[in-house]
Amino acid sequence: MATASAPRRQLENPQHLAAVPNRKKFVRLTLWPLVAATFFMVSGGTYGTEEIVHGAGYGRAILILLLTPLLWSLPTAFMIGELSSALPYEGGYYAWVRRAMGNFWGFQEAWLSLVASIFDMAIYPTLFVAYLTRMFPWFQEGNRGWWVALFVVIACALLNIAGVKVVSLTSLWLFVALSAPFAVIVVMAPFKLGALANAVTKPTTSTVDILGGLLICMWNYMGWDNASTIATEVERPQRTYPRAMLVAVCIVAATYVLPFAAMWITGLKPTAWETGSWADIAGLIGGPLLRVGVVLGGLMSAFGMFNALVMSYSRLPLAMAQDGMLPGIFGKLQKKSRAPWVAITALAVGWGMCLGLGFARLVTLDILLYGFSLGLEFVALVVLRFREPELARPFRVPGGLFGAIAIGIPPMLLLGFSVVRSEHEQIWNMSSFTFGMILIAAGFVVYFINHALKPAGWTAPVEREPEPVA
Repeated sequence: MATASAPRRQLENPQHLAAVPNRKKFVRLTLWPLVAATFFMVSGGTYGTEEIVHGAGYGRAILILLLTPLLWSLPTAFMIGELSSALPYEGGYYAWVRRAMGNFWGFQEAWLSLVASIFDMAIYPTLFVAYLTRMFPWFQEGNRGWWVALFVVIACALLNIAGVKVVSLTSLWLFVALSAPFAVIVVMAPFKLGALANAVTKPTTSTVDILGGLLICMWNYMGWDNASTIATEVERPQRTYPRAMLVAVCIVAATYVLPFAAMWITGLKPTAWETGSWADIAGLIGGPLLRVGVVLGGLMSAFGMFNALVMSYSRLPLAMAQDGMLPGIFGKLQKKSRAPWVAITALAVGWGMCLGLGFARLVTLDILLYGFSLGLEFVALVVLRFREPELARPFRVPGGLFGAIAIGIPPMLLLGFSVVRSEHEQIWNMSSFTFGMILIAAGFVVYFINHALKPAGWTAPVEREPEPVA
């Protein structure tokens, strides 16, 4: 592994940061395909937000859903807009942190993201199976559900090996399809004004309170930096990324707020909501056909999120291999699509092995690990403002240096809520916070073990051409 004292030229000269060679030989993403891919990396639609209403009620839930993107998502989108426009390199946030603070912290940034993915990625195929069994209970028998989940992993890996264009166009069509049932709910709900006040719904088992609802909301709004790892595969990234981030924030917020606002006027009680309730509630609004549409949308959401996140996470081993921080085999690309097929395959095997573990969605742990990696990115933004004030930044966080520092404060304050909550969540007879700290400390150990094995790095960093400023 490359040492933290590697020549500064490799960290400061864009020619030594990860990029895909011969970029003009393959098709790159434009604005709307990137917006669709970002949507699935962050949201995947209205699914997963039901517990917010249960814990906070309609009014406070909508307020939380509107304020959270202002305090959590927009600062992140601004940070990503500046760094991705200034440093549009493969590996995204890993490359930014490495350039600003060296190999050690760059490695920790990648470690936090990949470790979090183990807990996060295994759940999406499981959600796919959960929605599938609502229509076809046959899949609950024996190991049939596990085989379906494994099929999702394999299918998404193959789509990703086919290239980012295939993944992004798939995301675009999935977004249209899964949004259609909720658009119908928004249109039909006003015709049932107050009609569901006494509706009989399935008893819920949710124990989420308002703080738990806030954490779930943060979880539903996190992941904006995942889109940065494919920067070298985006058309004119200096212009496209800032616009895509801002458009995606607005779309995600709308898909969360509008359906709940529509259901509020029907009089349906907040206690009727829990994860998975949308299918039954859609049946109350539009009958069995709309219920089936929402279930199918759940399948598309789970598939689309897993598919888009495979694209994001697989670029981390690729960029690290190109920088000499992992064995060179992880840098091998498929000849036609230029997709990192070895990295995709290796990660898919790891996620597939976790399917049988039955991980619950560890929201507090996800936010904890993600929050530390996000904190490193905000630090990188400020450090680069100090160290490289002349770096070309086609998009800048407004407010000068003060603005660059200030935008990181609200997300870190919200992260404090997850730290407080993680003390009360138990994982393997320990708190989520303790477990998260062990995983974070393991990144330090792994780095120094690899450095001891390969003090000069696994391979020499590859000479690459920087992305021209559009």
